[in-house]
Amino acid sequence: MGEKYEYNYRIRGLVYGNLWGGGCGAYPAEKIGCDDKKKLIANAKKMLKDGSLDSGMGYESLKGAYLTIETITTIVKDKKEFKNSEFEDLFIGKLTKSEKDFLKNGLSQCEF
Repeated sequence: MGEKYEYNYRIRGLVYGNLWGGGCGAYPAEKIGCDDKKKLIANAKKMLKDGSLDSGMGYESLKGAYLTIETITTIVKDKKEFKNSEFEDLFIGKLTKSEKDFLKNGLSQCEF
């Protein structure tokens, strides 16, 4: 048959938190990847908790994030690679409905 399937996962999105000096805001999250979706999500949650998911922008504290998980399927057939991406949304942290709406609207405006 000569077919080989590979799956990879990537996360990108926005982090939401309390800004130094007051107020709240959103910045791009660190882009992270992994070969295991559960490990990827666990890593994103860990990074949110320890503050490293914020891409170095520097919040006083992080509240949550709105992330897009990209599942990349690679099929190799007869030495040719074919890739397909599927996307799903994920909220992590403790966000209110209005904060989720703010992030969802913001992410729809972003280009990665």
